[in-house]
Amino acid sequence: MAADEPAPMDSEKGILHPREQSRHRSLTRLAPGPRVAGFVDWYWVVHWDLRDRPPYVAEVLSFPCVNVTFEHSVHRVGGFVTGVCTTKYTRELTGRGLTFGARFRAGGFGAFTGLDVGSLRDRSLPLTEVFPDAAGLAEQVLAASSDEDRRALVEEFLAPRAGGHDPTFLLVSRIVHDMEHDRSLTRVDQVTERFGVPIRTLQRMFRRYVGAGPKWVLRRYRLQDGADLLAKGRHADLADLAVELGYFDQAHFSREFTAEIGMAPLEYARHSLRAASDLAAATPPAG
Repeated sequence: MAADEPAPMDSEKGILHPREQSRHRSLTRLAPGPRVAGFVDWYWVVHWDLRDRPPYVAEVLSFPCVNVTFEHSVHRVGGFVTGVCTTKYTRELTGRGLTFGARFRAGGFGAFTGLDVGSLRDRSLPLTEVFPDAAGLAEQVLAASSDEDRRALVEEFLAPRAGGHDPTFLLVSRIVHDMEHDRSLTRVDQVTERFGVPIRTLQRMFRRYVGAGPKWVLRRYRLQDGADLLAKGRHADLADLAVELGYFDQAHFSREFTAEIGMAPLEYARHSLRAASDLAAATPPAG
């Protein structure tokens, strides 16, 4: 994947307990149009209807990305800008609801708006606090009759506001791409050496464009890799997995995984296996 290519839209990475979550909500992703594709990874849509079922807490190990969302649920209604979430993101799904979101690329929201994205870290603000001219947009998006219509409305708003050529954002994109996809990158000094960027400069760029430091971004990607592999059944040798993900040893990986995810790696793998079996049992055979 080239540095300027979007992430695959069918990826479940970052979604915790993906098989279990899929039984409680639907998830659809839509590609961005050419006018915003340089800044936006994709649009995503979550629908749920649990009016006859208990509430469900969905958990996500978020990417280092800013999301613009339009939400209608029992908890809140409107448009919001949510910065990078440095802890596990949890959301209770209850009753009936909808969230339509635009996931910006890592660094993309900072380049798009010119804002210091570090000021948004671990915060969710009303849309009009960030885009004062967005009054009425949330109501239009939520009232639209289809997800494609929602995408068109959001693109019509975003496209004229896109920033111009930003060489720093392009460099940040290349660095983040390698952090995500090259598991041999486990330390910040490896990143500075590969790209010839001093550590202080790298930290300033990441605060301004990404919203979190380079060390945190590296660790987040490796934890996402670990959770994704465990959910897919890779748990036979946790020591080898820890080394593959750049951890000093299995104990270090297990401590960090447990602290962030809320359960130990092997427990998470077993939970995922049970959820996959339950989903298969509940799915009618084809034909």
